[in-house]
Amino acid sequence: MKYAVHTLLARTGHAEQNYLRPYLGALGLSPGQPKILRCLYTNGPCSQKELAAYCEVDPSSVCRTLDSLEKNGFLIRRPSKTDRRTGEVSLTDKGTRAFETWESQCMLLESRMLQGFSQEEKEKLADYLARIYRNMGGQLL
Repeated sequence: MKYAVHTLLARTGHAEQNYLRPYLGALGLSPGQPKILRCLYTNGPCSQKELAAYCEVDPSSVCRTLDSLEKNGFLIRRPSKTDRRTGEVSLTDKGTRAFETWESQCMLLESRMLQGFSQEEKEKLADYLARIYRNMGGQLL
């Protein structure tokens, strides 16, 4: 039976989330939080506005997520004197360790998902997925 691409993408995403969910909980993280950690890990300290753009969410949603991450010791905020959204957000050592552990689990899953693929196939798949994402209006930052 052949499946439509949209069905395969949805099913693959769902299987990936199910696989990673236990690791998320074990690290004390919730969905959406690793993306913020990834941005800070990759780009260094950012403003709330920059994080919202990276995560493609409303700044108020990022604010709530940052509150939780800060409360649990994953990051620190240095607020601006005038606007909370422009203050600097950075990872703590705990946040860095959590992201690195999360990333290692993601890479193990990726290795499993791409088992049997040649390097050329992996590169083509990454290109196709990036193009699909851009076609949907996404920006790879």
